[in-house]
Amino acid sequence: MPQALHDKDLDACRAALRGGSRTFHAASKVLPRATRDAATALYAFCRLADDAVDLAEDPANALEPLRTRLAGAYSGFPVDHPADRAFASVVSTYGIPRGVPEALLEGFEWDLQGRTYETLDDLHAYAARVAGTVGVMMARLMNVRDSVALARACDLGMAMQLTNIARDVGEDARVGRLYLPRTWLRDEGIDPDAWLKSPTFTPAIARVVSRLLIAADTLYRRAESGIAQLPRACRPGMYAARVLYAEIGRELERRGLDSVNARATVGGRRKLALLPLAVLRSVLPSPVDASATESAARFLVDITACTPRPLTVETEGRAAWLFDLFERLERREHERTAGA
Repeated sequence: MPQALHDKDLDACRAALRGGSRTFHAASKVLPRATRDAATALYAFCRLADDAVDLAEDPANALEPLRTRLAGAYSGFPVDHPADRAFASVVSTYGIPRGVPEALLEGFEWDLQGRTYETLDDLHAYAARVAGTVGVMMARLMNVRDSVALARACDLGMAMQLTNIARDVGEDARVGRLYLPRTWLRDEGIDPDAWLKSPTFTPAIARVVSRLLIAADTLYRRAESGIAQLPRACRPGMYAARVLYAEIGRELERRGLDSVNARATVGGRRKLALLPLAVLRSVLPSPVDASATESAARFLVDITACTPRPLTVETEGRAAWLFDLFERLERREHERTAGA
Protein backbone atom coordinates (compact mmCIF):
# COMPACT_ATOMS: atom_id res chain seq x y z
CA MET A 1 0.00 0.00 0.00
CA PRO A 2 1.49 3.41 -0.98
CA GLN A 3 2.37 5.72 1.92
CA ALA A 4 0.46 8.98 2.19
CA LEU A 5 2.14 12.38 1.95
CA HIS A 6 1.64 14.18 5.26
CA ASP A 7 0.88 17.90 5.32
CA LYS A 8 3.62 18.82 7.80
CA ASP A 9 6.26 16.99 5.77
CA LEU A 10 5.01 18.62 2.61
CA ASP A 11 5.12 22.08 4.20
CA ALA A 12 8.78 21.53 5.07
CA CYS A 13 9.48 20.40 1.50
CA ARG A 14 7.72 23.49 0.11
CA ALA A 15 9.95 25.71 2.24
CA ALA A 16 13.03 23.97 0.80
CA LEU A 17 11.70 24.51 -2.72
CA ARG A 18 11.03 28.22 -2.17
CA GLY A 19 14.50 28.78 -0.78
CA GLY A 20 16.44 26.47 -3.09
CA SER A 21 15.05 26.96 -6.59
CA ARG A 22 12.98 30.00 -7.41
CA THR A 23 12.75 28.96 -11.07
CA PHE A 24 11.38 25.49 -10.35
CA HIS A 25 9.12 26.97 -7.66
CA ALA A 26 7.61 29.38 -10.21
CA ALA A 27 7.10 26.63 -12.80
CA SER A 28 5.57 24.24 -10.28
CA LYS A 29 2.73 26.66 -9.55
CA VAL A 30 0.98 25.67 -12.78
CA LEU A 31 1.24 21.91 -12.22
CA PRO A 32 -1.83 19.98 -11.02
CA ARG A 33 -1.94 19.83 -7.20
CA ALA A 34 -1.12 16.13 -6.81
CA THR A 35 1.79 16.30 -9.26
CA ARG A 36 3.05 19.53 -7.70
CA ASP A 37 3.05 18.01 -4.23
CA ALA A 38 4.88 14.88 -5.38
CA ALA A 39 7.40 16.97 -7.34
CA THR A 40 7.98 19.15 -4.28
CA ALA A 41 8.77 16.07 -2.18
CA LEU A 42 11.06 14.75 -4.89
CA TYR A 43 12.89 18.06 -5.16
CA ALA A 44 13.33 18.35 -1.40
CA PHE A 45 15.11 14.99 -1.15
CA CYS A 46 17.32 15.74 -4.16
CA ARG A 47 18.16 19.14 -2.67
CA LEU A 48 18.94 17.56 0.70
CA ALA A 49 21.33 15.13 -1.01
CA ASP A 50 22.97 17.88 -3.05
CA ASP A 51 23.53 20.05 0.02
CA ALA A 52 24.88 17.09 2.01
CA VAL A 53 27.56 16.64 -0.64
CA ASP A 54 28.36 20.32 -1.20
CA LEU A 55 28.56 21.17 2.51
CA ALA A 56 30.19 17.96 3.70
CA GLU A 57 33.03 18.40 6.20
CA ASP A 58 34.31 14.95 5.21
CA PRO A 59 33.72 14.60 1.44
CA ALA A 60 35.21 11.10 1.34
CA ASN A 61 32.40 9.78 3.53
CA ALA A 62 29.59 12.13 2.47
CA LEU A 63 27.74 9.60 0.33
CA GLU A 64 27.39 6.73 2.79
CA PRO A 65 24.73 8.48 4.92
CA LEU A 66 22.84 9.33 1.73
CA ARG A 67 22.92 5.74 0.55
CA THR A 68 21.59 4.71 3.96
CA ARG A 69 18.78 7.26 3.68
CA LEU A 70 17.94 6.07 0.18
CA ALA A 71 17.80 2.46 1.37
CA GLY A 72 15.50 3.53 4.21
CA ALA A 73 13.14 5.30 1.82
CA TYR A 74 12.88 2.23 -0.40
CA SER A 75 12.45 -0.19 2.49
CA GLY A 76 9.50 1.78 3.82
CA PHE A 77 11.40 2.87 6.95
CA PRO A 78 12.73 6.33 6.06
CA VAL A 79 14.95 8.43 8.28
CA ASP A 80 12.93 10.64 10.63
CA HIS A 81 13.12 13.74 8.45
CA PRO A 82 10.34 15.45 6.43
CA ALA A 83 12.17 15.11 3.10
CA ASP A 84 12.91 11.42 3.67
CA ARG A 85 9.35 10.60 4.69
CA ALA A 86 7.91 12.53 1.74
CA PHE A 87 10.37 10.95 -0.70
CA ALA A 88 9.54 7.45 0.60
CA SER A 89 5.87 8.16 -0.06
CA VAL A 90 6.56 9.33 -3.62
CA VAL A 91 8.79 6.42 -4.66
CA SER A 92 6.27 3.97 -3.23
CA THR A 93 3.23 5.59 -4.82
CA TYR A 94 4.71 6.17 -8.25
CA GLY A 95 7.00 3.16 -8.52
CA ILE A 96 10.21 5.08 -9.15
CA PRO A 97 12.92 2.44 -9.74
CA ARG A 98 15.71 2.64 -7.18
CA GLY A 99 18.36 2.66 -9.91
CA VAL A 100 17.33 6.23 -10.84
CA PRO A 101 18.12 8.00 -7.53
CA GLU A 102 21.16 5.71 -7.21
CA ALA A 103 22.41 7.21 -10.48
CA LEU A 104 21.84 10.67 -8.99
CA LEU A 105 24.10 9.77 -6.08
CA GLU A 106 26.67 8.47 -8.55
CA GLY A 107 26.72 11.91 -10.17
CA PHE A 108 27.32 13.48 -6.76
CA GLU A 109 30.13 10.98 -6.24
CA TRP A 110 31.75 12.23 -9.44
CA ASP A 111 31.71 15.73 -7.95
CA LEU A 112 33.42 14.49 -4.80
CA GLN A 113 36.03 12.74 -6.93
CA GLY A 114 36.76 15.97 -8.79
CA ARG A 115 36.02 14.29 -12.11
CA THR A 116 36.64 16.38 -15.22
CA TYR A 117 35.00 16.21 -18.64
CA GLU A 118 36.97 16.12 -21.85
CA THR A 119 34.09 16.17 -24.33
CA LEU A 120 30.43 17.11 -24.53
CA ASP A 121 29.57 13.40 -24.46
CA ASP A 122 31.46 13.09 -21.18
CA LEU A 123 29.55 16.07 -19.80
CA HIS A 124 26.28 14.51 -20.97
CA ALA A 125 27.11 11.45 -18.84
CA TYR A 126 27.35 13.71 -15.79
CA ALA A 127 24.22 15.70 -16.70
CA ALA A 128 22.26 12.47 -17.19
CA ARG A 129 23.05 11.44 -13.62
CA VAL A 130 22.45 14.70 -11.79
CA ALA A 131 19.55 16.01 -13.90
CA GLY A 132 18.34 13.43 -16.42
CA THR A 133 17.44 11.37 -13.36
CA VAL A 134 15.15 14.15 -12.16
CA GLY A 135 13.60 14.34 -15.63
CA VAL A 136 12.59 10.67 -15.70
CA MET A 137 11.39 10.79 -12.08
CA MET A 138 9.19 13.78 -12.93
CA ALA A 139 7.86 11.90 -15.96
CA ARG A 140 7.05 8.99 -13.69
CA LEU A 141 4.97 11.30 -11.49
CA MET A 142 2.91 12.02 -14.61
CA ASN A 143 2.48 8.30 -15.41
CA VAL A 144 4.77 8.40 -18.45
CA ARG A 145 6.31 5.06 -19.46
CA ASP A 146 6.81 5.45 -23.20
CA SER A 147 10.52 5.21 -24.05
CA VAL A 148 10.49 8.14 -26.47
CA ALA A 149 8.73 10.41 -23.98
CA LEU A 150 11.16 9.35 -21.25
CA ALA A 151 14.09 10.14 -23.54
CA ARG A 152 12.72 13.64 -24.04
CA ALA A 153 12.32 14.00 -20.24
CA CYS A 154 16.03 13.20 -19.94
CA ASP A 155 16.72 15.83 -22.61
CA LEU A 156 14.91 18.47 -20.55
CA GLY A 157 16.77 17.65 -17.35
CA MET A 158 20.12 17.56 -19.12
CA ALA A 159 19.41 20.86 -20.91
CA MET A 160 18.72 22.48 -17.55
CA GLN A 161 21.99 21.13 -16.17
CA LEU A 162 23.99 22.48 -19.12
CA THR A 163 22.31 25.86 -18.53
CA ASN A 164 23.33 25.71 -14.86
CA ILE A 165 26.93 24.94 -15.84
CA ALA A 166 27.02 27.82 -18.32
CA ARG A 167 25.62 30.18 -15.67
CA ASP A 168 27.96 29.09 -12.84
CA VAL A 169 31.36 28.98 -14.55
CA GLY A 170 32.99 31.45 -12.15
CA GLU A 171 31.17 30.21 -9.07
CA ASP A 172 32.28 26.64 -9.78
CA ALA A 173 35.85 27.65 -10.60
CA ARG A 174 36.24 29.43 -7.29
CA VAL A 175 35.61 26.14 -5.47
CA GLY A 176 37.95 24.24 -7.78
CA ARG A 177 35.38 22.78 -10.17
CA LEU A 178 35.45 22.98 -13.96
CA TYR A 179 32.63 21.43 -15.98
CA LEU A 180 33.27 23.05 -19.37
CA PRO A 181 34.48 20.45 -21.90
CA ARG A 182 38.26 20.59 -21.81
CA THR A 183 38.65 19.93 -25.51
CA TRP A 184 36.56 23.04 -26.18
CA LEU A 185 38.84 25.10 -23.94
CA ARG A 186 41.92 23.79 -25.71
CA ASP A 187 40.30 24.61 -29.06
CA GLU A 188 40.28 28.22 -27.83
CA GLY A 189 43.90 28.10 -26.74
CA ILE A 190 43.05 27.83 -23.03
CA ASP A 191 44.91 25.48 -20.70
CA PRO A 192 42.08 24.17 -18.44
CA ASP A 193 44.23 23.61 -15.33
CA ALA A 194 46.01 26.95 -15.62
CA TRP A 195 42.71 28.76 -16.14
CA LEU A 196 41.17 27.05 -13.12
CA LYS A 197 43.97 28.40 -10.92
CA SER A 198 43.19 31.93 -12.05
CA PRO A 199 39.70 32.09 -13.61
CA THR A 200 39.20 35.19 -15.73
CA PHE A 201 36.62 36.15 -18.32
CA THR A 202 37.85 36.47 -21.90
CA PRO A 203 36.24 36.40 -25.35
CA ALA A 204 37.51 32.82 -25.65
CA ILE A 205 35.61 31.79 -22.51
CA ALA A 206 32.53 33.55 -23.89
CA ARG A 207 32.72 31.41 -27.02
CA VAL A 208 32.90 28.21 -24.95
CA VAL A 209 29.92 29.31 -22.85
CA SER A 210 27.98 30.16 -26.03
CA ARG A 211 28.77 26.72 -27.42
CA LEU A 212 27.38 25.10 -24.26
CA LEU A 213 24.18 27.14 -24.47
CA ILE A 214 23.73 26.02 -28.08
CA ALA A 215 24.04 22.40 -26.92
CA ALA A 216 21.45 23.08 -24.21
CA ASP A 217 19.07 24.68 -26.72
CA THR A 218 19.25 21.58 -28.92
CA LEU A 219 18.07 19.50 -25.96
CA TYR A 220 15.37 22.04 -25.02
CA ARG A 221 13.92 21.87 -28.55
CA ARG A 222 13.85 18.08 -28.48
CA ALA A 223 12.23 18.14 -25.03
CA GLU A 224 9.22 20.04 -26.36
CA SER A 225 8.05 16.89 -28.12
CA GLY A 226 8.07 15.02 -24.82
CA ILE A 227 6.14 17.76 -23.05
CA ALA A 228 3.44 17.44 -25.73
CA GLN A 229 3.04 13.76 -24.78
CA LEU A 230 2.36 14.50 -21.11
CA PRO A 231 -1.15 14.57 -19.63
CA ARG A 232 -2.75 17.82 -20.75
CA ALA A 233 -2.93 19.29 -17.24
CA CYS A 234 0.83 18.78 -16.73
CA ARG A 235 2.01 20.41 -19.94
CA PRO A 236 1.86 24.09 -18.86
CA GLY A 237 4.00 23.48 -15.77
CA MET A 238 6.68 21.56 -17.62
CA TYR A 239 6.69 24.00 -20.52
CA ALA A 240 7.09 26.78 -17.95
CA ALA A 241 10.13 24.98 -16.53
CA ARG A 242 11.55 24.65 -20.04
CA VAL A 243 10.98 28.33 -20.90
CA LEU A 244 12.15 29.78 -17.57
CA TYR A 245 15.35 27.74 -17.48
CA ALA A 246 16.20 28.51 -21.11
CA GLU A 247 15.69 32.18 -20.30
CA ILE A 248 18.69 31.98 -17.95
CA GLY A 249 20.76 31.34 -21.08
CA ARG A 250 19.16 34.28 -22.86
CA GLU A 251 19.92 36.53 -19.87
CA LEU A 252 23.50 35.31 -19.89
CA GLU A 253 23.74 36.22 -23.58
CA ARG A 254 22.37 39.69 -22.84
CA ARG A 255 25.17 40.09 -20.28
CA GLY A 256 27.82 39.26 -22.82
CA LEU A 257 28.21 35.61 -21.75
CA ASP A 258 30.25 36.61 -18.69
CA SER A 259 29.42 33.98 -16.10
CA VAL A 260 32.85 34.27 -14.48
CA ASN A 261 32.34 37.60 -12.74
CA ALA A 262 28.58 37.46 -12.19
CA ARG A 263 25.71 34.97 -12.05
CA ALA A 264 22.84 35.53 -14.47
CA THR A 265 19.37 35.42 -12.94
CA VAL A 266 15.88 35.93 -14.32
CA GLY A 267 13.91 38.51 -12.37
CA GLY A 268 10.44 37.97 -10.97
CA ARG A 269 8.77 40.34 -13.43
CA ARG A 270 10.39 38.58 -16.35
CA LYS A 271 9.21 35.20 -15.04
CA LEU A 272 5.66 36.51 -14.68
CA ALA A 273 5.79 37.78 -18.25
CA LEU A 274 7.03 34.43 -19.55
CA LEU A 275 4.56 32.18 -17.73
CA PRO A 276 1.50 33.07 -19.88
CA LEU A 277 3.62 32.50 -23.00
CA ALA A 278 4.66 29.10 -21.68
CA VAL A 279 1.05 28.15 -20.99
CA LEU A 280 0.02 29.26 -24.49
CA ARG A 281 2.84 27.35 -26.19
CA SER A 282 2.03 24.23 -24.18
CA VAL A 283 -1.33 23.84 -25.93
CA LEU A 284 0.10 24.12 -29.44
CA PRO A 285 0.71 20.85 -31.30
CA SER A 286 4.28 19.54 -31.41
CA PRO A 287 5.41 16.73 -33.71
CA VAL A 288 6.86 13.67 -32.01
CA ASP A 289 10.65 13.81 -31.99
CA ALA A 290 11.80 10.20 -32.11
CA SER A 291 15.48 11.10 -31.93
CA ALA A 292 17.54 8.42 -30.28
CA THR A 293 18.05 8.71 -26.56
CA GLU A 294 21.36 10.33 -25.66
CA SER A 295 23.64 7.36 -25.13
CA ALA A 296 24.56 8.68 -21.69
CA ALA A 297 20.91 8.57 -20.60
CA ARG A 298 19.82 5.31 -22.22
CA PHE A 299 20.17 3.31 -19.01
CA LEU A 300 17.76 5.67 -17.24
CA VAL A 301 15.14 5.26 -19.94
CA ASP A 302 15.53 1.49 -19.95
CA ILE A 303 15.10 0.96 -16.20
CA THR A 304 12.23 3.45 -15.96
CA ALA A 305 10.27 2.15 -18.96
CA CYS A 306 10.39 -1.47 -17.85
CA THR A 307 9.34 -0.86 -14.23
CA PRO A 308 5.56 -1.17 -13.82
CA ARG A 309 3.74 1.52 -11.91
CA PRO A 310 2.17 0.20 -8.69
CA LEU A 311 -1.50 0.41 -7.92
CA THR A 312 -1.80 3.94 -6.57
CA VAL A 313 -4.25 5.18 -3.97
CA GLU A 314 -6.28 6.80 -6.74
CA THR A 315 -6.22 3.65 -8.87
CA GLU A 316 -7.11 1.51 -5.89
CA GLY A 317 -10.09 3.74 -5.22
CA ARG A 318 -11.26 3.39 -8.79
CA ALA A 319 -10.76 -0.38 -8.69
CA ALA A 320 -12.74 -0.65 -5.46
CA TRP A 321 -15.52 1.42 -7.00
CA LEU A 322 -15.55 -0.85 -10.05
CA PHE A 323 -15.67 -4.03 -7.95
CA ASP A 324 -18.47 -2.55 -5.88
CA LEU A 325 -20.39 -1.72 -9.05
CA PHE A 326 -20.08 -5.29 -10.33
CA GLU A 327 -21.16 -6.63 -6.94
CA ARG A 328 -24.26 -4.42 -6.89
CA LEU A 329 -25.16 -5.34 -10.46
CA GLU A 330 -24.76 -9.03 -9.65
CA ARG A 331 -26.88 -8.65 -6.50
CA ARG A 332 -29.63 -6.93 -8.50
CA GLU A 333 -29.51 -9.69 -11.10
CA HIS A 334 -29.94 -12.33 -8.37
CA GLU A 335 -32.83 -10.38 -6.84
CA ARG A 336 -34.50 -9.96 -10.25
CA THR A 337 -34.09 -13.69 -11.01
CA ALA A 338 -35.37 -14.74 -7.58
CA GLY A 339 -38.43 -12.54 -7.95
CA ALA A 340 -39.27 -13.79 -11.43
